Amino acid sequence: MAVLVAGSIKAQNDKTQPATKAAIGNPEKGLIFDTIPIFADEFNYTGLPDPNKWGYDIGGSGWGNNELQYYTNQLKNAFVANGKLTITAYKEEMEGRNYTSARLITKNKGDIKYGRIEVKAQLPSGLGTWPAIWMLPTDWVYGGWPSSGEIDIMEHVGYDQDVIHITTHSEKYYFKINTQKSATKKIENASTQYHVYRLDWTPEKITGYIDNELIFTNVNEGTDYKAWPFDQRFHLLLNIAVGGDWGGAKGIDEKAFPASMLVDYVRFYKMIEK
Repeated sequence: MAVLVAGSIKAQNDKTQPATKAAIGNPEKGLIFDTIPIFADEFNYTGLPDPNKWGYDIGGSGWGNNELQYYTNQLKNAFVANGKLTITAYKEEMEGRNYTSARLITKNKGDIKYGRIEVKAQLPSGLGTWPAIWMLPTDWVYGGWPSSGEIDIMEHVGYDQDVIHITTHSEKYYFKINTQKSATKKIENASTQYHVYRLDWTPEKITGYIDNELIFTNVNEGTDYKAWPFDQRFHLLLNIAVGGDWGGAKGIDEKAFPASMLVDYVRFYKMIEK
């Protein structure tokens, strides 16, 4: 999501805690990931998302993609209950926009440079929905987008149901010049079941997984920031956009709203160099 730009109630013990399986990575480089998260939200509370972990991007500027929603910090657009975070886009007017939604960010609250990021989520469906689980640079060391990079752990557009996109953008490789590093995978029941979307990030490469299946690999060329700006800290974003250049490319079904993304947990694991 360029910056130019189960559903059922779950018991507490349904949330499998991290085990030693987290300690895998790139053994040829001596890299592994810790088994205890350095940042996590299990959403075992009720109300607004934990303000110690989450902030909001707010506004309705179109976000560089001609999106139609106004992002709010309202409880109705992002709330925690029954062991999950629910982000919901509504068909309603606000500040000159015809939809509302939420865009949660961990900026300056949960930032990471290298490591493993896991998000277990169930996606919305419906023409015009554009949910994303993604990362942006916290400090923009190399300049504005796309020079400082972007990592899309999961993107889904409603007109292409169950097709998941994993992508990285940089000054050398990004979508407006059609050079982005990207992979897609069709998975069953993306909008009716939870799936685990995972990113493993090391100095050598970025790999993306769905339910532990390797889908995407971007290897560091060892040149400069134009190809690999991924040596600075990034933060996570969770959002549902409405319409836009990609999400709305085949129209919008107003009857699809409200549309929700459910998040079971978010976990960051530190990279350990042996």
